[in-house]
Amino acid sequence: MSGGRPVVAAFDVDGTITRRDCVRPFLQRVGGVRSIVLAVGRRPLATGRALVRRDRDALKDVIVGGVLRGRRVSDVETEGRSFASYVRTTLLRDDVVARLRWHQQQGHRTVMVSASLRPYLEPLAASLGMDAAICTDVLRIGDTYGAHLDGGNCRAAQKAVRLTAWLRANGLADAEVWAYGDSRGDAEMLAMAHRGELVRGSTVRAVPPETTP
Repeated sequence: MSGGRPVVAAFDVDGTITRRDCVRPFLQRVGGVRSIVLAVGRRPLATGRALVRRDRDALKDVIVGGVLRGRRVSDVETEGRSFASYVRTTLLRDDVVARLRWHQQQGHRTVMVSASLRPYLEPLAASLGMDAAICTDVLRIGDTYGAHLDGGNCRAAQKAVRLTAWLRANGLADAEVWAYGDSRGDAEMLAMAHRGELVRGSTVRAVPPETTP
């Protein structure tokens, strides 16, 4: 609690909790490089428009939806758990994880807010003792995946929108929010926070300086 208010710490993932992007290596694990090429080839017009407009969200819809389309959700989730274990053992930033642990020791709620993908972010968040993974997912048709993102890409303004919705749904609308990110895609989330920290090119102290005894 901070002055009687609950505290929520929201962390971006790729480049913030981890040292690198995780989406492409996960898709390659699921379907290989060939699956990414085929996904682009199936929707050439959508791919072309996304490239001309430099629309990263539309291009992600083409690629991620194309790779996961028709795959059994249970099979992808199995790969996701395995990939989450790989990320935890090889790709985490020790400094940011130390800050995450500080928040947890203070009794703060901690969440991931990321454009990365639900099949591996949910088990990764659980393994780190975090409360939720607010992230990008793919539409499901029964027990298989469809060809498009579910609700769009959790990036830029969508991060702030979805985090705000999660806070309200969990009775935390009045919480003090701390946020951590590394790119322009985190700008809106950092701006909505009471305390926002851009971690790109820096080493994050385990304990915020102004709280050090």
